[in-house]
Amino acid sequence: MKTLRESIENKTAKIAVIGLGYVGLPVAAMFAETGFDVLGVELRADRVEKINQGICPIEGNEPGLAELISKVSASGHLRATTDYTDLKDRDVILIDVETPVDDQNIPRYEALRSSLKGLGSVMKGGALVIIESTIAPGTMAEVCLPLIEQHSNKKLNQGFYLGNCPERVMPGKLLKNMESLSRVAGGMTLETSELMIALYRHIVKADLDAADCVTAELVKTVENTYRDVQIAFANEVALICEAVGGDVWKVRELVNKSPGRQMLLPGAGVGGHCIPKDPWLLAFGMKNQKSSLRLIPASRMTNDSMPGHMADLLKDALAEAGRELKGARIAVLGYSYLEDSDDARNSPSASLVRILLDLGAVPVIHDPWIEEYTGNLLERIHGCDAAVAMVAHSAYHSLDLAVLKSVLRLPVLVDGRRVFDAKQARSTGFVYRGVGFSQWA
Repeated sequence: MKTLRESIENKTAKIAVIGLGYVGLPVAAMFAETGFDVLGVELRADRVEKINQGICPIEGNEPGLAELISKVSASGHLRATTDYTDLKDRDVILIDVETPVDDQNIPRYEALRSSLKGLGSVMKGGALVIIESTIAPGTMAEVCLPLIEQHSNKKLNQGFYLGNCPERVMPGKLLKNMESLSRVAGGMTLETSELMIALYRHIVKADLDAADCVTAELVKTVENTYRDVQIAFANEVALICEAVGGDVWKVRELVNKSPGRQMLLPGAGVGGHCIPKDPWLLAFGMKNQKSSLRLIPASRMTNDSMPGHMADLLKDALAEAGRELKGARIAVLGYSYLEDSDDARNSPSASLVRILLDLGAVPVIHDPWIEEYTGNLLERIHGCDAAVAMVAHSAYHSLDLAVLKSVLRLPVLVDGRRVFDAKQARSTGFVYRGVGFSQWA
């Protein structure tokens, strides 16, 4: 460990990153920028080819990332491969693969298991392995450690070191978050945690806290679950405001003037890779207990119901305009889960589209960041019976309401992200519905 620490501190340690997605690619590039020799392993050959050409495969508004990929690729400090055997000389291996849940909300670690098996078969002695993926409490001890030992024929703290340092990033702020947000370095031993801190100190300017693996697993799943629960509360307040004639946005503004209050934003649903599934990862820690959880499942149900609520608002607005939903062409504005991003994982828009199809409507999708749905917005949605704003992309904020109205067959607008001003929309002649905004307000 002493030798490994010295090589980390003087940047002679060879680093590998398995999984070059929204987390793995920026972390690999940042270590490469500091002078480390970094190898990325990615199953998608097209992504590997782009990275080796200095092209960033991640679209969306991602400040500095494309330039950084070009720079570290040209310098030779970052290269990518699809071949796990190239890992045989790596001193530090970071694992950044997806950790989804299935339709029963059970963790499915196929990618994680596969990466650990592939690594174990070629891993050099004395390597440091760090799981950055978000995992359920207990996964390090119950899944990761046994797999590495089995496939490497090496023992923990003798043949390799193991830790968990969960990522804390979101699309649109990948590099900024990587550098400025604190991290929990959960090691199988305190010495491993300290070794991890020495590594991350090269790229992280915020706090790096040593902990055990279970604490690290808990911290990441708890912080995302906390956010999910708080969004669910905001969404339920929005439903109440719609019922009683209130404006949730004004209510939120005034509530947050009270010290210690920070009500989050309501909206058309919760998406992304993390928040829709991390509460279930946290809850999975109770799998062998008799006690049942109530708040976390209820919050998930509330947030998952919001695309259906958008469909209800749409149906109501169309009825006011004298049109039924069945057979109507509906312009769906935005398909990613986050504004100005191309990340469509667990997109609420995808849920809405499925609901519309089930109800006999015809969705017409536009998204300025997703290649399949790009193009001129007004031309794409011309002749639609209504527009539904699902994502607050910058391009939609600048839309002229009168122009939007002119290309629609009916003046119907449903807003799930408060992209448009309700009073202005109504004064323009729209039949308007919005999450948390009563039709009478």
